[in-house]
Amino acid sequence: MNPETPLSERLMHPIARIHTDFPCKFGIPRQSGLVPSMKSRIVFEPLYRNPDALNGLEEFSHLWLIWEFSEAVRDTWSPTVRPPRLGGNIRKGVFATRSPFRPNPIGLSCVKLEEIQRNTPDGPALLVSGADLMDQTPIYDIKPYLPFADSHPEATGGFADLHRDYRLEVKMEEKLKKLLPPEQIETLTEILALDPRPAYQKDSKRIYGFPYAGMEIKFSVEEQVLTVVSIEKSVSL
Repeated sequence: MNPETPLSERLMHPIARIHTDFPCKFGIPRQSGLVPSMKSRIVFEPLYRNPDALNGLEEFSHLWLIWEFSEAVRDTWSPTVRPPRLGGNIRKGVFATRSPFRPNPIGLSCVKLEEIQRNTPDGPALLVSGADLMDQTPIYDIKPYLPFADSHPEATGGFADLHRDYRLEVKMEEKLKKLLPPEQIETLTEILALDPRPAYQKDSKRIYGFPYAGMEIKFSVEEQVLTVVSIEKSVSL
């Protein structure tokens, strides 16, 4: 894209990409902020590696990320979807959900700004926590979160409120905890407690798995207890 092209003639292009420990969508928190210990790094595309664009950003504690569901881009759309937390059997209007399968595959996440790295080999970068994005997800815009305008404590959460406090007990042997750094074990435990399984999969004998931080995490769930079965080096995707 030529920077001299008039704005009215430009198509939307990613300004950055986020780097996380999740190479695929399974296991990623279903909403931003649910796993505050999850750290991510935002690296800007070459055209946008101007440090002046970040002047004043350090004054804000949280940011809005506007991004693309890059794995859900499709030519068609459906007016209704099946939210996973409702078991995949109940349809809701697409605009009453945060499903990735939308007319335009745009996501919105609120993250905490941990650090601004102004001089790196990749140009300026942002360290954030609490993201719910897959590795290499394209980001289209970044905006500061404004508590006086963006926070509405009296708001209702519809059907999502039914599962707001749902958590599993996570059991993991000490020898498995030693296979990852403590901060990644903390994040992994928080992710597992949220129950990564689709709501319609409740087989207590099934072993589930997903890649995380270069490792393959396998687990089973019986009633309200999730047990980590193994943590092994992940096969390259």
